[in-house]
Amino acid sequence: MGITLFVAGVTLWGAVTGMLLPRAAYRLSVDAGSAWRSACPAGHPLTGPAGGWLGRGTCPHCPSGPPAATERAETRSGRRAAVYAPAGGPVLATTLVCLALGAGVGARPELVAWLLLAPLTVLLCLVDRAVHRLPDVLTLPLAATTAAALGAASLSGDAGGSWPRALLGGLVLGACYFLLFLINPRGMGFGDVKLALAVGQVLGWYGWPVLFAGTLAAFLAGAVHGLTLIALRRADRTSPIPFGPFMAGGALAGVMYAGLGLGAGLGF
Repeated sequence: MGITLFVAGVTLWGAVTGMLLPRAAYRLSVDAGSAWRSACPAGHPLTGPAGGWLGRGTCPHCPSGPPAATERAETRSGRRAAVYAPAGGPVLATTLVCLALGAGVGARPELVAWLLLAPLTVLLCLVDRAVHRLPDVLTLPLAATTAAALGAASLSGDAGGSWPRALLGGLVLGACYFLLFLINPRGMGFGDVKLALAVGQVLGWYGWPVLFAGTLAAFLAGAVHGLTLIALRRADRTSPIPFGPFMAGGALAGVMYAGLGLGAGLGF
């Protein structure tokens, strides 16, 4: 496969899947115990494929814009539709993540797994950033999808990791996060524990040193972020921060670290 076609394919996958995220992120970004959103900010029902979960983040019934609208977009009929869930950020984030994975891993079998997991992970980060919550409807399927995708990748002789070690890595990291949750439930959410099941598999695929490095990177990045907010007086020591994006970032860093060959000789 030529490099141009490879980059184009990865970019297209990131852009297309990223366009599907804004509406889902909007619907899922609610407080614990609340029902998923089923209407735009003005109250118009969300309709479309998959029970209204798939579709653009625009409401054609709000030509003048609902209270929370931040942009405008043209509908097929030519009317102006209110954008309640702008797509720019999610599309850019998903595309960049997919490009980073493609650059780090190359055309290895596990790249298919990483590209499949990328939009789901970005969606989790969007929801966590919005409401400091990692819903079970995302974390548990993500863990199961990770196991299945890596199992399929392991069937190829060109795979760069180990499926049994990935599964064990998920259990080990999940257990470590669960211990942290028991020690300090205010500092570690149970959603983070469930996300660790998938992150541990991703990092464990390439080896224990990669699992350690990716986990350490997540905590260091989270600590720097928290200290920066405190220094800017935008938070204090008791303020919660969404840790899911840092876990995902640590996983991405670990995959790129291993994929680029920097982990050669470290046990994978």
